[in-house]
Amino acid sequence: MVDDVKSLVAVTPETFRKERNIDARILHEVTEIDVAGRRVRVRKLDAAKEWWESFDQLLIATGALPIRPDVPGVDAQGIYGVNTLQSGIEVRQVVDQQGPRRAVIIGGGYIGLEMAEALVRRGLEVSLVERAPQVMVTLDPDMGALVSEALMAVGVMLYREESLQGFETSKGRVQAVVTDRRTLPADMVILGMGVRPNATLAKQAGIELGEKGAIQVDERQQTKVAGVWAAGDCAQSFHLVSRRPFYVALATVANKQGHVAGVNIGGGSAIFPGVVGTAVSKICAVEVARTGLQERELQQLGWEYVSGRIESRTRVGYYPGAGRITVKALAEKKSGRLLGGQIVGQEGAAKRIDILATALHAGLTVQEMANLDLSYAPPYSPVADPVLVAVRKVAQSI
Repeated sequence: MVDDVKSLVAVTPETFRKERNIDARILHEVTEIDVAGRRVRVRKLDAAKEWWESFDQLLIATGALPIRPDVPGVDAQGIYGVNTLQSGIEVRQVVDQQGPRRAVIIGGGYIGLEMAEALVRRGLEVSLVERAPQVMVTLDPDMGALVSEALMAVGVMLYREESLQGFETSKGRVQAVVTDRRTLPADMVILGMGVRPNATLAKQAGIELGEKGAIQVDERQQTKVAGVWAAGDCAQSFHLVSRRPFYVALATVANKQGHVAGVNIGGGSAIFPGVVGTAVSKICAVEVARTGLQERELQQLGWEYVSGRIESRTRVGYYPGAGRITVKALAEKKSGRLLGGQIVGQEGAAKRIDILATALHAGLTVQEMANLDLSYAPPYSPVADPVLVAVRKVAQSI
């Protein structure tokens, strides 16, 4: 939907250098961190040179890497992990220049679903393989089922509860995806199986790792090594609802963590208290959002909870463009404290998740939320906003 790739670049290396006085060195790779010596080994990729660069303060912001399954044929040409702008550009070029007809996506998370939409829009036959009963496992199964229905409605062939076994290849190029049930011909494959923290450098340097192998940091984004910091998809976070260490790879979290680390490295004082796991996505006409904890997580924690799910409209029913919206809310059984929420619906649905996210940050109960003074006008909402209807339903169960 975006014609010019340049419009996706927020800040260029030249802008860093000329306008911000930051020596941004592209095509340089750090291959080793020497914590005791306060230095990093740098390799200049286009000149085959290496040297040690000293530091007073070090920020590790190495991001995340796509999960690549250890199965036969995974290194064949035509199999792509999409986690950076450049990797997205490469997939776009393949579609533009090679004209593939059949794409298979492995995994039904955010990247997998958004790539499914993009490829359907380009006219490809798209199949999606997901080992869980529903796509979007960060939703409860009943809400994930709505997303599965939306995928199939736009022509995606969905294969649930199937496990990837490997890839058939010919002359080093992928030809098909093999699951435990079938073989799916493929001209290209997208790996949408999630990401893992890119923390190998930190681990090799003796810096302590935590949740899911992410770098352990305090609320100032400092590691357990003085003067060494970490932020973004390589760093651990903290969940404000469960009150436990948490890992999530989202741009909003990375941005905040980077800001906090920068303030502290520069001599200021800032903290990053944590997250509630808020995320939104879109699959063609259907918007998907979630925040807080889901039922599976609450059951693992052993917390008693109640839930309420309602179906409504994004606008007053008589107003043109009113679409369907399903809202689900979860609350602590005794106190009524909001614990999480999920939304699936048409245009105007997803950003309502911000009401629930704000309530989680504030520690509101569903009884308190029921009286929130939210805005109303027919083009934007029914008189009783769907979020309030959902929390009232939960409140009645307590």
